[in-house]
Amino acid sequence: MERFVASDSPEEGTTVNAPSKWTGRGACRTLAPDALFVQGQEQNRAKSVCLGCHVRTECLAYALDNREEFGIWGGMTERDRRALLRRRPTVTSWRRLLETARTAHEQIDADSDHRQTA
Repeated sequence: MERFVASDSPEEGTTVNAPSKWTGRGACRTLAPDALFVQGQEQNRAKSVCLGCHVRTECLAYALDNREEFGIWGGMTERDRRALLRRRPTVTSWRRLLETARTAHEQIDADSDHRQTA
């Protein structure tokens, strides 16, 4: 049985970014689980489910932090994730990195909206 922890760095034998906190809000929640574990051209169709998903960041962070080897997670294939992990080997918490980036992006959007209405 896996143990879920709300930690910034994974400990051996644990899973971070507990999926039960966000999976029920995912765009894929009504799909058969196998729909996200496909090969070849079907991966593009599976990835399209993630477009506009409200928990895409959490999903991708979970897959990266836990080194999920298979399936589409947060709009990325296993090949996409492996390449990202190779490019950024020093990242210790993808959850923290992606949430920080999302917050900064949302702030920029809010500032832009405020300037347009002023």
